[in-house]
Amino acid sequence: MYDRPVVFLDLETTGATATYDRITEVGLIEANNGEFVREWSTLVNPGISIPPMIQSLTGISNEMVASAPSFEEIARELWLALEGRVLVAHNARFDYGFLKNEFRRLGKSFSAPVLCTVKLSRKLFPQFQRHNLDSLMSRHDIRCDARHRALGDARVLWHLAQAWREAPGEAAVIEATAKLLKTATVPTGLPDDTYTHIPEGPGVYLFYGLSEDNKDIPLYVGKSVNLRTRVMSHFSGDHRVHKDMRIAAEVKRIDWIETAGELGALIEEARLVKKLSPIHNRQLRRNTELCAWHWPGQRHDTAPQLISARELSGVEFRDLYGLFRSRRAAIEALREIAAEHQLCNAILGLEKRSAGTRGGACFAYQIKRCRGACTGAETTEAHALRLAAALTGLRVKAWPFPGRIGVRETSADGERCELHVLDQWCHLGTIKSEEELQALDDGSPRPLFDLDTYKILTRYFYNGKGRPDVVPLPAVTAS
Repeated sequence: MYDRPVVFLDLETTGATATYDRITEVGLIEANNGEFVREWSTLVNPGISIPPMIQSLTGISNEMVASAPSFEEIARELWLALEGRVLVAHNARFDYGFLKNEFRRLGKSFSAPVLCTVKLSRKLFPQFQRHNLDSLMSRHDIRCDARHRALGDARVLWHLAQAWREAPGEAAVIEATAKLLKTATVPTGLPDDTYTHIPEGPGVYLFYGLSEDNKDIPLYVGKSVNLRTRVMSHFSGDHRVHKDMRIAAEVKRIDWIETAGELGALIEEARLVKKLSPIHNRQLRRNTELCAWHWPGQRHDTAPQLISARELSGVEFRDLYGLFRSRRAAIEALREIAAEHQLCNAILGLEKRSAGTRGGACFAYQIKRCRGACTGAETTEAHALRLAAALTGLRVKAWPFPGRIGVRETSADGERCELHVLDQWCHLGTIKSEEELQALDDGSPRPLFDLDTYKILTRYFYNGKGRPDVVPLPAVTAS
């Protein structure tokens, strides 16, 4: 931060949600190459009431902002102060999100390189656990007579930069700053302004090359909650992986599909990788050999049967064990389970009984690695119980809803809302209106069960953050 123009910025707001709450105060300090230029601050009329708790924390009351300028009135001066500078803030995503939303309300697209002092402190001082502003002030002996006011906290960031200039020193801070900013170069095959057009919300991005006859060649499909940042990361820094180096040399066009949220991006990525088979995607490829072991009722007089993806839609998921990308992988997994638990390969159908062996004994029994269900030394009921216990970890999760559902996702700015229609771990489609749901019901064939979609959805429902917005949907009636 000592080798470039920066602005140390802090905002006070009516709350923590950038899409709803508004800015009440702006404070900033401009610096060029580590030298102080000027400081500036102003109260801002948010146009909404400030909650009592926020008034108590900041000392900014509704009366104080009543006669203050609106954000629209300060927008031009603030824009000029930020233009061409690195935005330095504590928990920078918070301040950056509020600025983007305030400018967006005025029809302006704000973008700036952002340096978070929380992340910078962690990089410079990994031996410490706490990096909130009060902890940093205490650690570096920084005083502030206007804590939780915009200019007061911006001054703390300026003093923090001066303290770090002494220790760990300018060189260490500049190196850490460069790594965090990860400045990206535009690949030679793309226009110079490529990154400015890519949105900063969630979605899927696609890299294309060109064939000798000028046709698109899908190179790579990826997803992110911030498309622009993720795309730039492929072409930034000194730590570019070999795959990214190849993509940079081959890419001629970048396309993207915006989604309302991360779930939509994950589902769309999996779909597009299977559809396009991009050269540099190794995971999520089309899998035509998907299969599972089917053992209804865990009956002792039947063995698990291997069924294909096309047969999965007609069975109960609680009767399925393991989801494998090939028959070979499924058979090998069952063999390993049999060996570990001394189960009978003959009973499991993994080995043909030899007519010449005593009592139809399997090979494992002859070398004392089977407890003898094939000879009657163990009952088939006991064998089935042990098999059921051994297969517990492979049991496929049952669909946790009575029938078909929709999962509603709304974008952070509230402008995009999507409903992902799901049933029995299958993604049936993503819609934005009742008319689209009707069209989905009328003409769309049910997709095959897909392993990657199953993994995405089980992680989302069982390990995801927050509670999904689930909408029950009526069953499709046969026409």
